[in-house]
Amino acid sequence: MMNQQEIHDYALANQEKARLVLRESGIAEIWKRHGCRVNPVGSLRMGLLAKHRDIDLHVYSKGITEEKSFAIAAQMAKLPGVKEIKCINGLATEEHCIAWHILYVHQNEMWQIDIIHIEEATEYDGYFERMADRISEVMTSEQKERILRLKFETPDDRNIHGVEYYEAVIADGIKDFSELERWVEEHRKKPSYYWIP
Repeated sequence: MMNQQEIHDYALANQEKARLVLRESGIAEIWKRHGCRVNPVGSLRMGLLAKHRDIDLHVYSKGITEEKSFAIAAQMAKLPGVKEIKCINGLATEEHCIAWHILYVHQNEMWQIDIIHIEEATEYDGYFERMADRISEVMTSEQKERILRLKFETPDDRNIHGVEYYEAVIADGIKDFSELERWVEEHRKKPSYYWIP
């Protein structure tokens, strides 16, 4: 079991790796070249990326169509590190988006890069950036340490969403993994919603 300093150092190192993957892959630049606005969201934006190798980006443009988004994805598919791309088409939903899930190999490590291509000026334009920035604003250093520790304590086969850690710790004061498991079980009985503190 790692101590808090080891957890902190590991998380920082993983966050630096994530930024390196973004720079070296050129994925964000591909979207920018097609006129998209590109924003990091999720755990990397908040300094809460822990042991998982995942990066979340939201990209925005006007007049998204399947053809336009797939043309950009075709450019990503040419990158040597890209091993797999999956697509979920949500253009007809209230989220007005196409989600791209990419498996990317960097220095023999597999990273997942999730890119959500969102129609500009719709309801979720900037929503998750505001969520991340608000969490960063209200989160204390003690809560940040607790969130990182809980992420490291979570078994690899246990699926807990990032925002569940944040709400459990920040809103409800959850302190250990057994409490978190009970919290998640109860929380998932409620109708789904997007939490912002």
